[in-house]
Amino acid sequence: MASLRLFASARSAGKVIERGGKKFVVEEAKAGVFGDIDVVFFAAGGSVTKALAPDAVQAGCLVIDKSSALRMDPQVPLVIPEINPQELRRHRGIIANPNCSTAVMLMGLWPLHLKFGLQRVIISTYQSVSGTGAEAVRELEDQMQAHAAGRPLVHKVYPYQIAFNCIPHIDSFGPDGYTGEETKMAQETRKIMGLPDLKVSATTVRVPVVRAHSVSVCAEFARPVNLAEARAAIAAFPGAELVDEPAQKRYPTPLDFAEKVKCGVGRLRLDTAFANGLSFWVSGDNLWKGAALNALQNAELMAREGWLQPKAAARAVS
Repeated sequence: MASLRLFASARSAGKVIERGGKKFVVEEAKAGVFGDIDVVFFAAGGSVTKALAPDAVQAGCLVIDKSSALRMDPQVPLVIPEINPQELRRHRGIIANPNCSTAVMLMGLWPLHLKFGLQRVIISTYQSVSGTGAEAVRELEDQMQAHAAGRPLVHKVYPYQIAFNCIPHIDSFGPDGYTGEETKMAQETRKIMGLPDLKVSATTVRVPVVRAHSVSVCAEFARPVNLAEARAAIAAFPGAELVDEPAQKRYPTPLDFAEKVKCGVGRLRLDTAFANGLSFWVSGDNLWKGAALNALQNAELMAREGWLQPKAAARAVS
């Protein structure tokens, strides 16, 4: 029988969370608690993953990790089920979930790669504050209310005011001038797509949007492109919804794709800087497809394909 247990730090242990008419008591996340659990979703940062994931694997759990701690580990599959589901079969107890902006962007880029053969890509993101966390959402809301009331706008989460602003800085800057978020997008795109030599350049930007990331993509392909085939490829892809009628002012926006399973793809046009180039726009929920939903889809696919053996069933067979 299926059941759900919630774990957090000792500070939150004992807290009661109610969802769907059911109450769940939060337990302390620590070594030794994973004995009768089949799947553990880690969403507490890389330090927690490194501290507790080995214990969960040792206990026979499948770990699906949302942090960036193990994404580039060659022994850990980094999986978007619509793109590289075959990688799930080679896991050694841990499956990594991709960066939220990478997952959203690839819902548009992957089907075009299958059609035309991707060679290089330039990315600019428009990332919502929910990607930073609840405190960032509150900071944006507080700044908006302060502006309406004529009070000073205070910022603590971000280095600059986020209300009415854009901040081209997500994660820390590296010696090459790229931020950690930009480096993640490049490295993860190559790994997920199976294109280790793909040329990728990313600029990641925080914008005053509460939920759902958007990405502007300029891509160059090996084969000649045309818009009819590109639109057909997007429309047929299970992770995308084609919204591309510019004459009717129809294109994806963050508001329209918050709390949606699919990511919206639109503004398709021939790129004027690349040979065999396409430019397009993607919007998708960073908390769903960019995070929790993708992790759940990986677990569901493994269960559906029979790649996940519950401990209770294993004990019954033995």
